[in-house]
Amino acid sequence: MSPARPLEIRGAALRRGERELWWGLDLEVEPGEFLAVLGPSGSGKTTLLRAILGLEPLTEGAITALGEPVRAAGNRRIGYIPQSRPLPRDAALRGRDLVALGVNGHRFGLPIPRRADRERVDALLDAVGARDFADRPVGQLSGGEQQRLRAGQALADDPRLLLCDEPLTSLDLANQQAVIGLIDRHRRATGAAVLFVTHDINPVLDKVDRILYLAGGRFTLGRPDEVLDSRVLSDLYGAPVFVLRAGGRLVVVGAPDAEESHHHHEEEHP
Repeated sequence: MSPARPLEIRGAALRRGERELWWGLDLEVEPGEFLAVLGPSGSGKTTLLRAILGLEPLTEGAITALGEPVRAAGNRRIGYIPQSRPLPRDAALRGRDLVALGVNGHRFGLPIPRRADRERVDALLDAVGARDFADRPVGQLSGGEQQRLRAGQALADDPRLLLCDEPLTSLDLANQQAVIGLIDRHRRATGAAVLFVTHDINPVLDKVDRILYLAGGRFTLGRPDEVLDSRVLSDLYGAPVFVLRAGGRLVVVGAPDAEESHHHHEEEHP
């Protein structure tokens, strides 16, 4: 029997009061697929990830992750990398403690150190390039260092579905590429599917298989060359939107949202 798809969404709708974030959403994500999720501020990108995690009930429809209906109790085969936000300066955790929460944080009671756990934590620290700062307090680490540790925590259970909520925000180019590389190596080695919410698709464009673009309660889904198109986005927004090529980059302009009216997309052509 073939394994279950990492993610299936059928007829999904989600409302907030009188406002409908999106409706009629059907989505099938295959093993190893990298799906970027784009859209203006408030379009429901993070809410979609929360619904997949079982933290946000749908108004209509159903979500199945790894062959099981989503539930609030969670599924340890689903990894989650949150937005990059600085941890408190006085946080007592060391870097390795943060990663260890992904290894043994699901157990009841006080965690009992085990050799296998320590070896797993060390392997994850090496995988994310965090061994050099693993014993420093997390609050004293840079945003990029903290985000590497979050990635290590998310990969602790070898997830088959990895949800990434704007994990590159506030990171410099080097750390952006480091985090993207970790995610891409994991999905290629394990066949995990990736849903990657981002404000700027440029850093991951060469990894993306398909784009889900949310706007105004509607959505469009397809390959980057199908979605990042003036006609398609104008129809989605119900207003003139232009995909321009300038200086070897794609720039989406005119999307009616003050915060995210410009998405920059670097062309992969020489």
